[in-house]
Amino acid sequence: MHAIWMVAASFLFASMGVCVKYASPYFSALEIVFYRGVIGVFIMLALARSRGVSLRTSVPMMHVWRNVVGVAALAGSFYAIAHLPLATATTLNYTSGVWIAAFVVGGTLATGKLTEIRRQGPLVLAVLSTFAGVLMLLRPTLDQGQILAGLIGLMSGLLAGLAYMQVAALGRAGESETRTVFYFSIASVIGGAAGIVVEGPSELARIEGLWLLPMGILAALAQLCMTRAFNQGATMVVVNLQYSGIIFAALYGLVLFGDHIPLTGWIGMALIIVSAIAATMLRDRALPGAPAEDH
Repeated sequence: MHAIWMVAASFLFASMGVCVKYASPYFSALEIVFYRGVIGVFIMLALARSRGVSLRTSVPMMHVWRNVVGVAALAGSFYAIAHLPLATATTLNYTSGVWIAAFVVGGTLATGKLTEIRRQGPLVLAVLSTFAGVLMLLRPTLDQGQILAGLIGLMSGLLAGLAYMQVAALGRAGESETRTVFYFSIASVIGGAAGIVVEGPSELARIEGLWLLPMGILAALAQLCMTRAFNQGATMVVVNLQYSGIIFAALYGLVLFGDHIPLTGWIGMALIIVSAIAATMLRDRALPGAPAEDH
């Protein structure tokens, strides 16, 4: 059953990306972050009340760090979705797990212990293979002037990796998932509002603004399905199933947006998926109890 929940979460996240894609010509990335946060706050408030979960936290600064990098990662992800083919942007966002593996490798190399470095060899190869896939995937976009969006999408994956490591730390500190997601939604509202003040608001009354409502709802439902999957299933199986989101995004891009991904792009995408799954498996040995990744 946990497999169904994770596949459902991946489908819902990809569907959220479609809403972001449709809304992005009319709203900035930070505006979309803001409206997603507003919807998330109300949903998490209702969920916390129904479950009797207190929203008071004893580790506010841990939430601050998680939310600063998390909101930046979310904004970068939405920017990439707006300016890249949906499958490409989604794939870059899913490099977060590989960045975490890279952090593990870096920490291992810093110890200078030869036996430990040798033991992490397969993880190093998985990380290098994934970045080779990223280069293959981004290469078709260079002629279209999309290199900036590609780099921002890649950076959003790195920041998301940092955010997920902080989520793990919050879990070890005893913070509930509902409380962690609630404060992330609050931070999204604050960060998005700051962007609106600087850039100026778009016209919300336009018909395209309707895409913001399903976007927020789909994001909340996806997080709930993902949480259920991790609560009920084996971590390794569930983590690997999250990469099905790349397939859903690719199909959405082909059918709805006419995205064209050259053969090198498909090969690069496949290499990223395979290497990311391998890196996740190897990372799980180095970081037991790796957190669920909330997009």
